[in-house]
Amino acid sequence: MTTRERPRRIVLLGVSGAGKTTLANELAALVGGAHVELDALQHGPDWTSPPVEEYRQRLAEATDGPAWVVDGNFVRQTAEVLWHRADLLVWLDMPPRVFLPRLLRRSVGRIVRRTELWNGNRERWAFLFGPDSVIGWAWSAHRRHRATYPGVLADLPHVRLRSPAEVRRWLAGFREATVR
Repeated sequence: MTTRERPRRIVLLGVSGAGKTTLANELAALVGGAHVELDALQHGPDWTSPPVEEYRQRLAEATDGPAWVVDGNFVRQTAEVLWHRADLLVWLDMPPRVFLPRLLRRSVGRIVRRTELWNGNRERWAFLFGPDSVIGWAWSAHRRHRATYPGVLADLPHVRLRSPAEVRRWLAGFREATVR
């Protein structure tokens, strides 16, 4: 990866607990751009969602600069606005043995500490065990992503990282290319 080839507009994909936000923070610092968290645009007060066109407008405005890192999925709402402008899509395809414990630890910690997420929202116990379970969503999304992302990403510049070790190696290479 040379300086000329180095991506400056990056989209991170993966289920909850895959490590998107952690990696996005590091990459945003390296590319000198904004970190845009799709959940922050999607989840309004009381977990309400804006109309799709308003959401897409917010996303376009948030990624108006020459460098940015976006983390999240919402493929139907974002792909048309974002993916053709991205230099690279990074799919964090972690196995359940990685993302499920991370997700459980993160969610329990947020619930116990009453951590505010986006726009005043907080996770609740029902989000772990109820019909809106983030664990159930992550499991279903993992299966869905594995079935659809290979085809969807085939003609786009992308990298698929399947373990924390692969992420560390890839990030080390990205860092090295950044300091050249």
